[in-house]
Amino acid sequence: MIEPHPESPTDVPADDRIAIVGLGYVGLPLAIAFVEAGCSVLGVDANPDRVAELAAGRSPIDDVSDDRLRAALAGGLAIARTDEARLGEVDVVFICVPTPITTSKDPDLGPVLAAAERIRRDLRPGQLVVLQSTTYPGTTAGPLRRALEASGLVAGRDFDLAFAPERVNPGDPASAARTVPRLVGGLDPASTARAARLLRRINEDVRELSSPDAAEMAKLLENVFRNVNIALVNQLALLCERMGLDVWEVIDAAATKPFGFMRFTPGPGVGGHCIPVDPYYLAWRAREFDFVDRFVELAGDINFSMPRHVVGLVGEALNAVGRPLKGASVGVLGVAFKPNVRDPRNSPAEAIIALLAGRGAVVDYHDPHVPRFRDAAGVWRASVDLEGLVDRSDCLVVVTPHAAIDWDLVYERAALVVDTANSSRGRVRRAGQVLRLGAGWARPDAPDVARAGREAR
Repeated sequence: MIEPHPESPTDVPADDRIAIVGLGYVGLPLAIAFVEAGCSVLGVDANPDRVAELAAGRSPIDDVSDDRLRAALAGGLAIARTDEARLGEVDVVFICVPTPITTSKDPDLGPVLAAAERIRRDLRPGQLVVLQSTTYPGTTAGPLRRALEASGLVAGRDFDLAFAPERVNPGDPASAARTVPRLVGGLDPASTARAARLLRRINEDVRELSSPDAAEMAKLLENVFRNVNIALVNQLALLCERMGLDVWEVIDAAATKPFGFMRFTPGPGVGGHCIPVDPYYLAWRAREFDFVDRFVELAGDINFSMPRHVVGLVGEALNAVGRPLKGASVGVLGVAFKPNVRDPRNSPAEAIIALLAGRGAVVDYHDPHVPRFRDAAGVWRASVDLEGLVDRSDCLVVVTPHAAIDWDLVYERAALVVDTANSSRGRVRRAGQVLRLGAGWARPDAPDVARAGREAR
């Protein structure tokens, strides 16, 4: 049961000195939030370029402005490289590093264990260690605890240990607001209470769980829920293509129900640091208990297969105008993993571009937020001018519909478009111009209809 914690006693650690290991989408906002709450914060990162960028007052993430970062640097935030950090001088260490998967889709705890090894060198009695990285149930109480206890100190006796999952939604600064509830589960009641008390400095609503495992499972459920529902609408989109239906119309209609329905939309795949990864963490852990979670694994596999389907749509669109995919000029619009952010991690564009190039297409991309991009084949590319890309491409593929892209230019001048994001809604003017994921060939709209669609957005 999730219970708010009663009033805290007065004889507790001050916990005013905090270190954050990992300064990405999770760690940097957390560090700044604690500075703004009056704490002294040491931000730690293994990437020397990231450290230099932050120390110079330049924010690498969309949700933290340069001005806010500079104010934090002036107010108590220090930045250090991992090998230079003096972690023994702080009261609390948060671990906010990536938790990726291997090529065989198994959990990769390498970054977490590397952070633990670094913390262990300076670990001292009385400290609190809090893991925030999304992971499978049993990580905090298992591999992380063992790595820290190799110091000779014992968790729950000599130092406190807890898991408090991040709830950051990149591109949405409101997700880091004080009103967004936070979960925490400690190795023992004292660890839970201490971590919760600290988090209440930056969050109005902190819920204490019975264990780190429960908090780890809750975080996985949040993201697996999204992944499963995205897989459902992706499957529905493929069915609608075969049935000659418009999945976007169907979803709009279903969403008019004010209860019992939550809107999800199809797309070219899933990306980011959580949704493409977390289902495999849960499925892997389930197998350790002789439990095969086919449902979760299938959802992950469905979404993983969508980039290949998009490439098939490109081939179909080109075939309709008598052009083979091999040798065709294909332009990709948007390579970030979601609209209006500059983070390309695990973007479906990685696989789409690599697959198109592997089938002989000449591929370029435009993304106003991502100047350089590495595809799934390891090839680095640079964003090109939108107007030139539109004019020279035999086919454009809409992957990430950034608001900063000039969509009027795209749909007024593009010869052929494969639209995976419904960006053409209200803009289509010519028959045979746009092939939509989940809907087939778009019907031409009269100019007044297209104008009304743009104004509605």
